[in-house]
Amino acid sequence: MMTSVDTDLIRVLADPLRLRIVTLLAQETLCSTHLIEETGAKQTNLSNHLKVLREAGVVETEPCGRFTYYRLKPDVIASLAGQFADLAETARATAENNVKRSCP
Repeated sequence: MMTSVDTDLIRVLADPLRLRIVTLLAQETLCSTHLIEETGAKQTNLSNHLKVLREAGVVETEPCGRFTYYRLKPDVIASLAGQFADLAETARATAENNVKRSCP
């Protein structure tokens, strides 16, 4: 059973605006203009957050004329969800088997 979780990815998704962007991209592929309209973020702020998401492998880009569209990579989110599911399963087994470290 896996019990560690990708902490770098959690840090990336912990930011409220990045989480909002990911939530929006889960529903449809959007360009930065759409994301600005939906989030109310400034262009430079949004671009910085999108860069972090791209570098973390959470989103991918698709050029379309003078616009760039952003798409969520569902396998990354599914992998993180699987890590949390494994962690929950380990916690269940620990609780059921009353596993505890004895004090010195």
